[in-house]
Amino acid sequence: AIMLTNPNTCGLFERDMIAIAEAVHAAGAYFYCDGANFNAIVGRVRPADLGVDAMHINLHKTFSTPHGGGGPGSGPVVLSAELAQFAPLPFVVLDGNGFRLVEHAKDARESIGRLKGFHGQMGMFVRALAYILSHGADGLWQVSGDAVLNANYILASLKDVMTASFDGPCMHEALFDDRFLKDTGVTTLDLAKALLDEGIHPMTMYFPLVVHGAMLIEPTETESRETLDNFIQVMRKLAEQALSGNVDLFHQAPRHTPLRRLDETLAARRPVLKWTVK
Repeated sequence: AIMLTNPNTCGLFERDMIAIAEAVHAAGAYFYCDGANFNAIVGRVRPADLGVDAMHINLHKTFSTPHGGGGPGSGPVVLSAELAQFAPLPFVVLDGNGFRLVEHAKDARESIGRLKGFHGQMGMFVRALAYILSHGADGLWQVSGDAVLNANYILASLKDVMTASFDGPCMHEALFDDRFLKDTGVTTLDLAKALLDEGIHPMTMYFPLVVHGAMLIEPTETESRETLDNFIQVMRKLAEQALSGNVDLFHQAPRHTPLRRLDETLAARRPVLKWTVK
């Protein structure tokens, strides 16, 4: 089998996905899709039409459920008709009599059985369903369109002062690397720390690994023009400060947070895993 993310982690659409799926199926294998970036195409593309046999959906990335601090994470898995009969128990089916719950192996002979007793946070499934129903088909179409539009707005607004890893257009995230910081004494991490002093949560750093010093910026569909412009203004200012040689600004950051810069090597080697009263 093969697993593929579309759009990929570089923020690019895999144009050969159908050809890949056909090759995989011709070999008797199945196609698993990582739904991490589904918010770039939701409402516009049916994964099954791309040849996908199984896909997990990250509810916190596409359908508004909260994430962070350990959860609550939930990721339902959807299956093609060829794999649906093997779905683990329990599952819900829709037939002529409406919805019914299938819980026992005798009622699903081809099922791989029960994997575990707990299938995720029910509240997150309900919230995601409410999000989908409240938006409707046209709303989800706009969600993905806005996510892609916002990312491309950032890409177009910053690529003259930062180095874009790809010319674009991109999908839901804009990817930059650290080539513009060469010989400045400033690193991707330094830039991220300086963003904290500006009241902005840093972007994903050093990922994807195929890009050196990666800065992966994903504004999502929820940011307004005002917040996007503020972010762009701050990034342009920091890029100009780095290129002008103001290294101290970055090496001392963050200055305005409750905790200053940590010794990350020491923290990794001697982690403090509990709080104690001194």
